[in-house]
Amino acid sequence: MNIYAVIMAGGVGSRFWPRSKGKKPKQLLRIFGDNTMIQATFERVKNYIPNENIFVITNEIQKERIIQQLPDIPVDNIVAEPFGKNTAACIGLAAILVQQKDPNAVIVNLPADHLIKNIEVFENTIKIASDFAFKSKGIVTIGINPSRPETGYGYIQINDEKNDENVFKVKTFAEKPNYETAVSFLESGDFFWNSGMFICSADAILSEIQKYLPDLHSGLEEIKTSIGKDNYNEVLRHVYGQLKSISIDYGVMEKSDMVYLVKGNFDWSDVGSWEEVYKLSEKDNSGNALVGDVYIDKTCDSYIFSPNKFTAVIGVNDLIIVNTKNALLVCNRNNSQDVKQIIEYLKLKEREELL
Repeated sequence: MNIYAVIMAGGVGSRFWPRSKGKKPKQLLRIFGDNTMIQATFERVKNYIPNENIFVITNEIQKERIIQQLPDIPVDNIVAEPFGKNTAACIGLAAILVQQKDPNAVIVNLPADHLIKNIEVFENTIKIASDFAFKSKGIVTIGINPSRPETGYGYIQINDEKNDENVFKVKTFAEKPNYETAVSFLESGDFFWNSGMFICSADAILSEIQKYLPDLHSGLEEIKTSIGKDNYNEVLRHVYGQLKSISIDYGVMEKSDMVYLVKGNFDWSDVGSWEEVYKLSEKDNSGNALVGDVYIDKTCDSYIFSPNKFTAVIGVNDLIIVNTKNALLVCNRNNSQDVKQIIEYLKLKEREELL
């Protein structure tokens, strides 16, 4: 069994505006520590997966920056989708590319923008999932034990029956719940946060795509015939232009009876909003997380980011303030999920310089 990693890095991180933009989205930023988020993702897998077995699926705008940030990955393994068509197409494309290289490959599919601590525990979890995926021909997802009634994550419910070491059959997927439902999920004990990571053989995921997304599978078969040929990019663009945009969760995972879960007992966050950054940041005695040249007075429980200019904040509580060279965000922490609406407004107003 040979293990491959596919890092999914095509998103724009709309809830991280104004730092995250189309050419330099969240995964290419330094949010925590010295590495960007995609560099941290690469660091987590490089110890047990050879560089030549690591692929990145991104888009044409971000590809050059990713090549610069990940110089140890072969350039041919950094693949640009011509259009963003959500995770089902991304994962399907990766599967046929890996399958062409190694028909017996087991693929570890990873979002590029997660924060994970306890790296040894993470590695062990991935190895357990990979072994089970190889022998069962199933799809194994990583579930995170919920520590709070979080409404920003999807959930996965498991059956009680254990199939193998720390491996459980998945019963249902649940979308992001309201607070009351999240509380009931937490109390039930059989719901886990959906980490967005899953492990499977190339054959297994392509078989399930064929079963539940036949149009996508037909497109992937057409792309496969052109791999290594002069018309590959032309075929890829043509096929992608016709694909339906759908997530792998909606399209396959929620329908398949071949999905299993391994409990991930490591610290994890998908860092999905500025509120999540605030929660994960070190804070002063007043509950403030400050980055840059910042003055505060009579201010509590706020996240203030201003590395390029002096920013003074007086007499406020529970705010997100992100001050960049050409834009300023001021937002109540409770409304951090709504930041993505700014992107739609800027598109409508054709404010390309801010996107």
